[in-house]
Amino acid sequence: MTGLSSIRWFLWPCVLLLLFTCLAANQPVWAGDGFPPGNKSIYLKDNTGEEYPIGTVVFTPTADETVTYNLNIETERFKDFFLSMKEMKCLEGKEIWCFIPYPYQHPESVSANDLRWLEHDLLFMFKAPNEFGANLWNGIYYDMTVEDGVIRGTARAVDLNYIASPPDDLMTPPYGKFEIDDLEPSTRWLPYIEIR
Repeated sequence: MTGLSSIRWFLWPCVLLLLFTCLAANQPVWAGDGFPPGNKSIYLKDNTGEEYPIGTVVFTPTADETVTYNLNIETERFKDFFLSMKEMKCLEGKEIWCFIPYPYQHPESVSANDLRWLEHDLLFMFKAPNEFGANLWNGIYYDMTVEDGVIRGTARAVDLNYIASPPDDLMTPPYGKFEIDDLEPSTRWLPYIEIR
């Protein structure tokens, strides 16, 4: 074997390794970060781990390294409540837990590191069973992360009156760190959400 051939045989594995490393570095976010594409079920969970299925969501990867989603809340699983002159779809248990649809158009896209639009599409309001009317300041915002291909979230507090009028920029989620407050999960009926 000539010296040139020996160098080629030595360099070839190095070239392949470099090629695969470059390809891996440019993987789309849903592949590299374990974002769970496809059809998933959505569950609210209480403090004992009991699950309440509320719908499905389909995640579709796109060429620009985001993921679009199509949310389907299964309203037949909810009861109709007439609160403060409005009909609301609610779950009934230790508390009344009402789904509050986000009222404005938005991109319906997420990434593994930014789930804000999905969080805005899964807003709820809670009230005690003996309370009269809807208290929109008792809003629930599930702060979500992707963990091992499953989306998990914990309830935080928001004032739903904040979205009574459209935000100035419809492409930016209106709830940010200054509009979202912590709450103690043990004090609420359904403090967790899981999408899998």
